[in-house]
Amino acid sequence: MSLRHCILALVDLRPMTGYDLKKAFDGSVAHFWSADQAQIYRTLARLEADGLVEVEVIPQAGKPDRREHRITAEGSSELSRWLRSPAEHEPDREPFLARIFFAGRENDPALIRALIGERRAEAQRRRDALRSLPAPDGDLAARLRTATLRNGVLHLEAELAWVDELERTL
Repeated sequence: MSLRHCILALVDLRPMTGYDLKKAFDGSVAHFWSADQAQIYRTLARLEADGLVEVEVIPQAGKPDRREHRITAEGSSELSRWLRSPAEHEPDREPFLARIFFAGRENDPALIRALIGERRAEAQRRRDALRSLPAPDGDLAARLRTATLRNGVLHLEAELAWVDELERTL
């Protein structure tokens, strides 16, 4: 999945500023795709240059103008093309697993306990954050968004079970 398509899909839901998009990422898709503010603004500029989004400048009294991005007909066609294309496989890169894989060279149980403890705390934090998000309710699109949220929670619960198992094994 490309950031460009994720942004197109979010802007397809409703017009958004770059700031709105960052909030939308953090509150909806962060469990499977993340982007920092600079990446979002760079990608928005490319989408605009490619004619896939257009910008409406909304003047605001006492504040900078609001730049709302809206998907164009060409952007909508590109989003549909992407949704109908085969999903590409992206290889996993997991620094934590690489550390666990090679940690035996240190022969230091305290290091391994620390790595496991950090991973458990991070997985619990992320799981709890996902659980706190409101589950969309209603039409098919909302049910699909809820399904991706549930996928994120289940992955983190599996991670926590694996961390417990690893700790017992060691």
